[in-house]
Order: sequence, then C-alpha cells, then structure tokens
Amino acid sequence: MRRSRGLAGLLSLLLAGVVACTGRSPDPPGATAGTAATSGPAAGEVLAAAAAEVGAIRSVRFAMTTAGGATVLDLRAAEAVVTATGEAEGSAQLVETSGTRTLSFVVAGDSLYLNGLTAGWQRVPMSTAALVYDPSALLSPDRGLAHLLATTSGTIEGRERVAGVLCHRIRATLPGRALGVLVPGVGEDVVGTLWIGVDRPLPHRVTFPLPGPAGGTVTVLLSEHDAPVTIRAPR
Repeated sequence: MRRSRGLAGLLSLLLAGVVACTGRSPDPPGATAGTAATSGPAAGEVLAAAAAEVGAIRSVRFAMTTAGGATVLDLRAAEAVVTATGEAEGSAQLVETSGTRTLSFVVAGDSLYLNGLTAGWQRVPMSTAALVYDPSALLSPDRGLAHLLATTSGTIEGRERVAGVLCHRIRATLPGRALGVLVPGVGEDVVGTLWIGVDRPLPHRVTFPLPGPAGGTVTVLLSEHDAPVTIRAPR
C-alpha cells in the first residue's frame, strides 16, 4: 500500500509538486532577506505575465524537499526536468516502513521507466500511468501551471532573491478548480506564496506547510526554464 501510494506521489510530482501552496513558511536556503513592497506592478499584472511566460516555455527543472515529520504522498524529496511534451527525467526518495528508497525515473515516448524497485529498469505504459497522472499537463497552457497562474489572485508583499534571481513575493489565493487539475484531491481554494521573477516573470519558488499531526514544510525550487533538454529511454 505504501509503495503504490509512493508511486502515485512520484507521478503527481512530475506535475503537481511545483504548484501546491497552502501557506507561508520560513525562508529556506537559496533565498535572501526581502525588501518591503514598493511602487511597481500589481500582483494581477505579474501573475498574468507569468502565466504567459509559462505557457510558452518548453521545459523546467524542479527540486522538491520536505522538512519535519511529514512527506508528500510518501515522498521525502524529488527532483526532475519536465518538458512541455510530457517527458521527464529525475529521481525521488520514497519513504518505506524499512527506511528510504531512492528511485530514478524517466518518462519518454509512451512509457514510464522506474529504477530502484527491483534490479534494473521497469517499464510502465503511459496509458496506465496516465490513469494516475498526466505529466504533460504541467506546461499545458490551457490546463497546467499557466492556467493556474492566470486564475490566481494575490498581493505583492515585497521582493526577494531566489538563487540569485530578484523575485516578487506574492501572497496568493489559488483557485481549487485549477489547482485540482495539478494536485489530485484538491478541490478548495488555498492560500500560498509565490516567488516570480522581476525581470522575467517566471515562478522560481513555492513554499508551504503540510497539514496534519506530523507537521513539516515543503520547498519547491524551479530553475532552468526553457533550457534545452534531451530525454531518452534507458537501455
């Protein structure tokens, strides 16, 4: 049961790990102290510009980590590069009763490949995997992150640098209907914080606390927007 839940989480993180927000958490490593909001564009303008930028990019890399006792669908951490055509390559740490297992994964063509469950790579048809999640939705302009940004409202709280990039820090309300496409099971609006670039309005970071008795926080960093990517099926 735990393993199947973790695999579902892995598929979801190919898409959803980069957008789920439920609140503000302390700044993780990679960010610098912020400045108070000054005169400049309104949050709606920044979010609209970010939606347009995300709708046009062809790839992005994300790194998700958790702190505290909680995990995301039994995943302690994950990192991957994802393309607009639904290809992906990365790794994830799956929490099991006996400890932590590291999985490598590749989505290429019509297949999901996993390494770490047994010896060697295992192939799962994407027609089966897509029943759990469709990773191509992340960069889909009409149903992915771009759509979520276009339908989100918020307030600019200030500016901060994330991995050297000056960003607007936006306290935002994300609509449950749009977020639910990206994060299975979410149906209600949630409040979170987004960091969107000042010079080029792309999302660079998301942080949010995990509900429940275990507590903890999740940090997601986005980078290498639109970088050239070549993903091949493992041999």
